[in-house]
Amino acid sequence: MERLLKQSSIYDILQKAEQQERLGFEDGVRLFKSNDLLHIGLVANSIRERKNGNTAYYIINRHINYSNICKNQCKFCAFSKKQEDPNGYAMDMVEIMDKAAAASLEGATEFHIVGGLHPELPFDFYVEMLNAIHEKHPDIHIQAFTAVEIEHLSQIAGLSVTDTLEKLKEAGLGSLPGGGAEVFSPQVREKLCPEKISGERWLQVMRKAHNLGLRSNATMLYGHVETPEDRVNHLIKLRELQDETGGFMSFIPLAFHPQNTELSFYANTTAMLDLKVIAISRLMLDNFDHLKAFWIMLGIKLSQISLSFGVDDIDGTVQEEKITHAAGANTPEALSVTEIIRLIREAGREPVERDTLYNPVTGKPRDAVLEGV
Repeated sequence: MERLLKQSSIYDILQKAEQQERLGFEDGVRLFKSNDLLHIGLVANSIRERKNGNTAYYIINRHINYSNICKNQCKFCAFSKKQEDPNGYAMDMVEIMDKAAAASLEGATEFHIVGGLHPELPFDFYVEMLNAIHEKHPDIHIQAFTAVEIEHLSQIAGLSVTDTLEKLKEAGLGSLPGGGAEVFSPQVREKLCPEKISGERWLQVMRKAHNLGLRSNATMLYGHVETPEDRVNHLIKLRELQDETGGFMSFIPLAFHPQNTELSFYANTTAMLDLKVIAISRLMLDNFDHLKAFWIMLGIKLSQISLSFGVDDIDGTVQEEKITHAAGANTPEALSVTEIIRLIREAGREPVERDTLYNPVTGKPRDAVLEGV
């Protein structure tokens, strides 16, 4: 490998990463400004295999987007609606429980529950939702509510973030998804989501969750107005919090989808940028065990390729994802276990079903049409 890397203008940085030395801010910026994708990807893949071998994880999960009504109107979001919008919705408890029951029958091990910041739903609604799901399906992990939602729930409950998280945890909350991080840069947030909590507040909420024993994921939304410097700063802030708490399970780069947003004049991200963000994230986030390709946003084919650029997790069956599809995603709303296993094996990796906390799920794959896969 060293002979190949010496051909690169960023050899000094790649050598540091390969030798497990921590990369700094300037290193990250130089990587983003380089077009030497294959050498960056070569080292990212080496680190990926050092951490996770040939394994590629997936999960059987169900997304429940309980409401699209949101008091924030972020310019990059096509999902949120104002309360008076005829296309706005809020599920009642019967509909939520029906979706949970269907997911249970499909073998799900995780409910992924997120929604808008509804200005009128009371805190009791969220507690009741978790209680009801957890009581009916105690063996299925509930990953719910971004840090942005947690801040909102603390406000409507009149409680501290810590007390809010404790009550949700008692009701059945198992972990937090990583959404709402966007890009931490105050300048970017002022342009795109001025009503949303700051990047520093997002990190504070996650710190409080981790201190209560709640694990979480982390994300970065890229491909809009952010700069390479913004991306690197974001990654370093995540790395710093991970040094402190160790609470992040995986990092998920999220490609911006502009359709039906206020930024619809933007083009979709390129494959070059997608793979570069993935690979550089693997190099920068040396204390993250897992890097996930969210195939809903990235696309199925590029997700396969990403398994050789630093990714070790292909996400899951998903089932009925609404947020990215509202922004024009042309991927399916779900994949079967058969399809996931096939795409992993075609990429030369070994598929392993996991639960939310990355424990392997033992037993035979639970899809009825796995013969020959």
